[in-house]
Amino acid sequence: MKKILNPRALAGALFAVLVLTAMPASAMTPYTYEYDVIRWTNIKRVDHDKTKVKAQSCVDRYAERQAAWMASHKELKHQRMQPIMDACGLSLVSENIAYGFGSGYRVVGAWMKSSGHRANLLNGKVRLIGVGAVQDDDGVWWVSQVFGRKQ
Repeated sequence: MKKILNPRALAGALFAVLVLTAMPASAMTPYTYEYDVIRWTNIKRVDHDKTKVKAQSCVDRYAERQAAWMASHKELKHQRMQPIMDACGLSLVSENIAYGFGSGYRVVGAWMKSSGHRANLLNGKVRLIGVGAVQDDDGVWWVSQVFGRKQ
């Protein structure tokens, strides 16, 4: 028996795909931005024969907190790594920060062009990731990407 597609359902599905793929940076939410950063980080890691990193709640809390701090102070600043290591039980931790990039794709691309950020992103020893992305009152994105490895 041949299945017939409902034209309205097909049109609705096509519209949803177009909306999701054509979403302007201004319509980006913190969740979609953060997901995008993790997704593109793992794409770059796989492209360079590195293990994918997995989101982890402890390092994510620190990334979220730092992104919020930077956005509220409008200042690009690294956080101290030792508190993250202690609180999350890590033997290794690093952080990438940025502001002004409209999507996770763009910020990961910028990090890949910077030797220090690229080294953090492609470090084969890290296994965990947390990402915070916060827009300030002017609509500028502030991002913290924290990597870690359990002891």
